[in-house]
Amino acid sequence: GAIAVSSVDNSSATGIPAARPGSDVPFFLVMGGLSSCFVLLIVLLLLADVMFVSLDDFRVALATPQYWSAFRITLITCSVSAILSVWVGTPLGYVLSRYRFPGRWIVDTLVEIPIVLPPLVLGLSLLIMFHLRIGGWQLEEWLREEVGRPVTFQWPAVILAQFSVACAFAVRTMRVTFDQINPRVEDVARTLGCNRGQAFLQIALPQAWRGMIAAGTIAWARSLGEFGPILVFAGATQMKTEVLSTTVFLELSIGKLNGAVAVSLLMVVLAVVVLLVLRLVGARLTA
Repeated sequence: GAIAVSSVDNSSATGIPAARPGSDVPFFLVMGGLSSCFVLLIVLLLLADVMFVSLDDFRVALATPQYWSAFRITLITCSVSAILSVWVGTPLGYVLSRYRFPGRWIVDTLVEIPIVLPPLVLGLSLLIMFHLRIGGWQLEEWLREEVGRPVTFQWPAVILAQFSVACAFAVRTMRVTFDQINPRVEDVARTLGCNRGQAFLQIALPQAWRGMIAAGTIAWARSLGEFGPILVFAGATQMKTEVLSTTVFLELSIGKLNGAVAVSLLMVVLAVVVLLVLRLVGARLTA
């Protein structure tokens, strides 16, 4: 109390008036104006697509077996790629977050390469890896003879092309997630008899479920928009390896702009539905 009184007395004695908070209107105008620019851009893009196509275009798209096949393949491959990305990205993100080891920066850099690498280059690299002959041995031939199923230009190539990019985003998300979790609890658990595996499964992993949902969402969305690696490595064979992103390309290449826009809007609807479902699941888990 005495300190407060003395501070007030000193300010009045010096004759300098106390600072008064200004209006918050300029702050909200600047922040709201800058923030609304990007939101407005997305709204305008969607409105342009909606106004360009008609209901007949959607009826034709929904009645085309090619589109339904691409929709089904897209849904399956994106889901499998997202699950694999979380399955691999969780332990890798944990290792990069918790441990310091020789060559860690090399591993960290390699994980980031698919994010910055041009998509066509990634697809070409996958194609070369499977068909490169080393001393008479070739990966594609070995899979065909030993496993009985080739990969290139087949549906597994779609999943591998999507996974190669989506997993990098999952690793980044899970690394940030584990960075935000205090490792002290895991250290305490280890002093009480837990090994590292038990501390990870029983302590760290249950706290990282939010990050796992976010990583799965990002990986699924990234797989949905993947195009370059799929086109080069898996091709765009109808009813076999064609997904919605390659369908848009094929429709554009033959001049069917209405069909391409209709399929694009179907992808938007699919992405919105999946994101809403994942948000509802996250909200229920939080509750």
